[in-house]
Amino acid sequence: MTPFEIGAAAIAGLVVLILIGMPIGVAMLAASFLGVAAIRNETVAARMMAQVANDSLEEYLFAVVPLFVLMGLLVTVSGVGKDTFDVFRQLLKRVTAGLGVATVFANAVFAAITGISIASATVFSRIAVPEMQRHGYTRRFATGVVAGSSVLGMLIPPSLLMIVYAVLAEQSVGRMFLAGIGPGLLLAAAFTVTIFVMALVRPESVFEHGDEAPHEDIGGWQIARKSVPILALIIAVLGGLYGGFLNPTEAGAAGAFGALVIALLRRSLDRRTFWRLLVETGQITVSVLFLILAATFFSRMLALSGVPRVLAEFFLSGNVGPYGFLLIYILLIVLLGCLIDSISIMLIVLPVALPVADAAGFDLIWFGVMTVIAVEIGLLTPPFGLSVYTIKSALDDEGLTVGEIFRGAVPFVFAMLASLVIIALFPAIATALANL
Repeated sequence: MTPFEIGAAAIAGLVVLILIGMPIGVAMLAASFLGVAAIRNETVAARMMAQVANDSLEEYLFAVVPLFVLMGLLVTVSGVGKDTFDVFRQLLKRVTAGLGVATVFANAVFAAITGISIASATVFSRIAVPEMQRHGYTRRFATGVVAGSSVLGMLIPPSLLMIVYAVLAEQSVGRMFLAGIGPGLLLAAAFTVTIFVMALVRPESVFEHGDEAPHEDIGGWQIARKSVPILALIIAVLGGLYGGFLNPTEAGAAGAFGALVIALLRRSLDRRTFWRLLVETGQITVSVLFLILAATFFSRMLALSGVPRVLAEFFLSGNVGPYGFLLIYILLIVLLGCLIDSISIMLIVLPVALPVADAAGFDLIWFGVMTVIAVEIGLLTPPFGLSVYTIKSALDDEGLTVGEIFRGAVPFVFAMLASLVIIALFPAIATALANL
């Protein structure tokens, strides 16, 4: 067999191993080792695996992963999510479908603190859904808004997916964070427009009885008190990062420390809870870093086989062209999102796609934003739809079905697809800030 055929067989073998239930990281290591052994020999494969384990995880940058994860978990238990929702609920009380819009904006701000979509889905399913139902919103709409807006957690910086992409694409984490701001705001605006259109065109899909129940007022002092921790964390993390005072790892440390102080001041963190959060942080971090190690080995195996080069020639020299490749790539990611989780999708497709995108002349920062949005669509699509299942498990409602949440999220999936088209047509939305 030629190296290309071995590489293609390794990709096929990886898919088979995943389908029969093998953990994705283990499957990637096995396919990569066998691929390199077939192209060269077992000794080279073993040495390459050892070298990858050293090279891929020794970077100082990787300290940012546990820090941002810990910050997100601390913010979740400290009640900052509820405060964010309360502030926007009061500010938007006179707006049509104001609680839905408040959920979107609160998720956008919460995303700038946590960077994890599942954290957003967990928090706002417990806060926003009961509140919207109490004010006359339909259950389908309420859960759909939370599911849709939760994806902002992986686009608006800081974002765990942005960090993973930056590592795999060898791009600056800071530039990736900057590139997520414009598309994140665009996506929030698209969700807001979607809510307005639904409320005006089909109010029965938004409100149980055709209109919204009146809101209780929150005093100005309460709004100020609830806003201070939110603004302090955003300034500490994003202000320090974009002001040039902190690198990404230091910004993560500042955010984690700030979230710890807030949780302690609010007395929402006892010794047992803190230990549980530390253990959960370690588990998430180890799983992410192990997947990055496996993906790095897989990428080197593919480079040795020549598969990316052949695919680049096929897509770019034939009738498909660069944007034909982009369309196929986006569709593939959305389809994979129906089956596996976000990080796994990126680790599987990027080693193959990045060399093709680079050869096509795409800006890899812009390509990363397109990738993250497409991957996040998978959080809302059946049968996997991780955000949907998170909302279902977080709500103690036996009458609520997973299918109802999926149907509620459909308008927001279309909003995300429309945003993808806009960013494809106007790349500066993603690249303008990153190129400053």
